[in-house]
Amino acid sequence: MRVSTSHLQQLTIFTTMLTGGGIGTMYYLQQKRFSDSDYHRLALQKLEDCPIAMESLGAPPLKVHNIHLSDRHNRVDTYTSQIKIPVTGSKDGGYLYTSSIRDPDTNTWSLKQAVLRLREGQIINLLNPSSAVALTTEDTQGRDTGHWN
Repeated sequence: MRVSTSHLQQLTIFTTMLTGGGIGTMYYLQQKRFSDSDYHRLALQKLEDCPIAMESLGAPPLKVHNIHLSDRHNRVDTYTSQIKIPVTGSKDGGYLYTSSIRDPDTNTWSLKQAVLRLREGQIINLLNPSSAVALTTEDTQGRDTGHWN
């Protein structure tokens, strides 16, 4: 059975469009799953409640960007989550590093760590507002601020 070249081209175009649409849909659904999660919501709420962090970013307005799905810092399983959320304001941007655990009895998430690391090198611990001071890169020499437990 012979198939014309034009039919093969049409089949190739259709398959490519269908595959691209499927990949785009899966990407959108995965991002939506992250942004709708309690661990994501708790972290952003903690960021918005910290006036030092919001001032450093130049927020409001605060823009929360999509999580990089291939980033090795982003890991979520049944009882733990570690995510790196890209955020920007009118003055600066950076990453909100968060770590959360889920209580198996109550099925609720609680924030274990929330640290904002700005492009300018400042690091702000959001879980301890009384000591949430902007540290410079020189202040954090020797500390591994890009990773957590």
